[in-house]
Amino acid sequence: MQKLTATAPADPTAKAPPAPLDWRWWRFSEMPPELLYGVLRLRQQVFVVEQTCVYLDCDDRDQFGLHLVGVPPTGRADRPLAYLRLIPPRDREIRASLGRLLTHPKIRGQGVGSELLARALHYCRQNYPEKTLCISAQRHLCRWYADFGFAQVEAPYSEDGIPHVEMVLQFPSR
Repeated sequence: MQKLTATAPADPTAKAPPAPLDWRWWRFSEMPPELLYGVLRLRQQVFVVEQTCVYLDCDDRDQFGLHLVGVPPTGRADRPLAYLRLIPPRDREIRASLGRLLTHPKIRGQGVGSELLARALHYCRQNYPEKTLCISAQRHLCRWYADFGFAQVEAPYSEDGIPHVEMVLQFPSR
């Protein structure tokens, strides 16, 4: 006789593990137009519409930045699910900066944002040793950034009506 074991019913509110994404760094001038459009659409969706914050997202810094984009491995590559912009240090600058870090609303809470930031930090450690990395963090995310080694360096301030904090991460010498 076969022994039967009872199992708990599946939790309908549990999120499925995230699907792996294809990650790639892009220079602005090398990004395919469909992907660039998808990135700008997602940035507007999150930062303008979702956060009800009217501001000019295209700030003339994208052209100088590197863009880390996560797209589904299958399907439409013009529908990015994760994104951030890195402004590298130029000339004798001692700072690089991260910004526009986001994940698509449908995949939040699945660790994709942490993977996105970890990939960016790895890139910066490899390419900008002994530099400081700064970020203008939304205040409610300070603890999350602190878990990656960022430290608050200034008092909170309002940026487009949202509380922000300047945070930095100093990479040690090799």
